[in-house]
Amino acid sequence: MGNAIAKIARLKVTDQPKTTFNVGVLSGGTSVNSIPAKVSMDVDLRSESKDELNKLVDRFHSILHEAAVEENEARSTKQGAMVVETKLISDRPTGETPHDSPLVQSAAAVIRAFGHEPLYGVISTDANIPMSIGIPAVAVARGGKGGRQHSLDEWVDVEENSSVEAAQILMLTILAAAAAGGQ
Repeated sequence: MGNAIAKIARLKVTDQPKTTFNVGVLSGGTSVNSIPAKVSMDVDLRSESKDELNKLVDRFHSILHEAAVEENEARSTKQGAMVVETKLISDRPTGETPHDSPLVQSAAAVIRAFGHEPLYGVISTDANIPMSIGIPAVAVARGGKGGRQHSLDEWVDVEENSSVEAAQILMLTILAAAAAGGQ
């Protein structure tokens, strides 16, 4: 697994479309001086592009198998060769709603009505699923201040005024989208 992780760490991915990966959880073994019967790692592979994501997934699988072959060649396989099994534990497909769609325009108009400028970007949210099958969707931030997303010290300020405003923006965006026919 260590060899596979080292190979994964050397992967080159594109900045545009943004493509990234992370080996986030490792496990295996029962003691410091015993050969583990099983090891595992949870790996997150992401891209704004379906084609780039597919390339990354293919390369990831190749790396796992290369590392297993190398380990089997370097060690005794008398008790059995090392094998690789992969299991998909989460799938967040790619997708995008065009900025000129009625849904995005409605959300932007509501945000501007509250004195803010909408921010357009590609992020991984539950909106990815409908977008991936051609259903317009947007993600609306909850508002307020926050930081260190996806870390153990992630934080959010739940100050009442910004929290209430965020709820108002969300509700008015839903109403505006309904009035526009959800397009």
